[in-house]
Amino acid sequence: MFSKVNSAGLFGLNAFMVTVEASVSPGQPSFDVVGMPDVAVQESKARIRAVLGQLGLVLPGGKFTVNLAPASVRKTGAMFDLPITAALLKLNNIIMAELDDAAFIGELSLDGALAPVNGVLSMVIEAAKNGIKRVFLPKANAKEASVVEGIAVYGAEHISQIIDHLRKGTGLSPEPPYIPSDNSFMTREDFAHVMGQYSAKKAIEVAAAGSHNILMIGSPGSGKSMLAKCIPSILPRISFEESIETTQIHSVAGIIDPREPLVTRRPFRAVSHTASGVGLVGGGSVPKPGEISLAHNGVLFLDELPEFERKVLETLRQPLENGDITISRASGSVNYPCDVMLVAAMNPCPCGNYRNPNKRCACTKKQISTYLHKISQPVLDRIDIHIEVDPVKFDDLSERPPQEPSAAIAERVQRARDIQAERFKGTSIKSNSRITSDIIADVCRLSPVASETLRLAFDKLGLSARAYDRILKVARTCADLDGSADIERKHISTAISFRNLDRKYWDL
Repeated sequence: MFSKVNSAGLFGLNAFMVTVEASVSPGQPSFDVVGMPDVAVQESKARIRAVLGQLGLVLPGGKFTVNLAPASVRKTGAMFDLPITAALLKLNNIIMAELDDAAFIGELSLDGALAPVNGVLSMVIEAAKNGIKRVFLPKANAKEASVVEGIAVYGAEHISQIIDHLRKGTGLSPEPPYIPSDNSFMTREDFAHVMGQYSAKKAIEVAAAGSHNILMIGSPGSGKSMLAKCIPSILPRISFEESIETTQIHSVAGIIDPREPLVTRRPFRAVSHTASGVGLVGGGSVPKPGEISLAHNGVLFLDELPEFERKVLETLRQPLENGDITISRASGSVNYPCDVMLVAAMNPCPCGNYRNPNKRCACTKKQISTYLHKISQPVLDRIDIHIEVDPVKFDDLSERPPQEPSAAIAERVQRARDIQAERFKGTSIKSNSRITSDIIADVCRLSPVASETLRLAFDKLGLSARAYDRILKVARTCADLDGSADIERKHISTAISFRNLDRKYWDL
């Protein structure tokens, strides 16, 4: 006797189809699972026996073998409980329905209840690509899976509901496609609540318009963290494709909200300086996404930047440059996207008052230098914009003059992004920060005066080739905000001004 049902597995973001084959042959009663299962899959045998007992079903005597094909790919996790049980029920003619167009994904509790699993969205997308028309999975995962077009999603709370549906056609109905509410796209923070800080706001607008990395240096209480938290309110609204891509990463990490399973706001991930390298870039025996991947299509905020371990910060160099990260383990390699806007904040010295016009710094020159040089030059070179955030003036706090709201800034940012979308149509480039070296000369055309200004700055400041390119990219964004086809002197001057703080602070 033989039966088979469809399922799906997951390694990182990479989903793959799995055929669960079950057979029984004469011999000493046994139950084996083969096909490179990990410990969690092997333990499914105990869970399945308990569930069948709860249902009043007993496997007849004989040698039962379950194969998870392809056998050359390792299977991990508890999502194979449900498909293995379905294959056994079909093998014993408890389920007679044709299941060629159906797939099963889910973990079983001992009483037969279906428990949610991680990474469902990636697996359902893969199933749909492979011609699957129906998928049966835990009710808690149903909303998340329902965003996939062309496949009917049946969410069940108990395995008995699936059995009744397949035997009698009753008990379950397809989950309606999830449509997020308009409120789910809104952000709470608004630049209208940030008093003063006009130069910092302008720099942040440029950063948001071109998705440039930005570093804010200022004394404690100057408003660096508040400015950072407002950045998502001026970023372009996340597209459906970006939303799906981001949701897949969050689903694999197991941080999806079952009530609002689709990520409809650009992520904002604020990371503590106590984070390890694995926590920041990802890892583990079965590699999980780190904070930089969870911030994909959004903002990664690193506060108190010099307090991070230097080797942890160095792990960011390649991901920030390439927009993705590859994690290699003995079990295989996983690639996670991490196209983020890095926002970093720091004090200028250990006490925080270096160059503060209102307070005296208690640090020695050596202490300041040691503190600042915890951040390497290669890391600084990957941050396009460096700005000072001065303490807020008393008049701004006491009189509270009206401030420009995020909605107005967002309109200008969106116009600049629209220009970039048209410029890079047909390529994988989304914003000016990702301009590649082979097209930078064509995209970043300089007026003669702007070219001379950049040449003088390059010689005087001793800029690296990477810093030169990043100045051009920032200047291109400044020109886009002005609606200018070419980069003019004022645009290149603004971009250069965003690169001089490393000389002001680090050349001690």
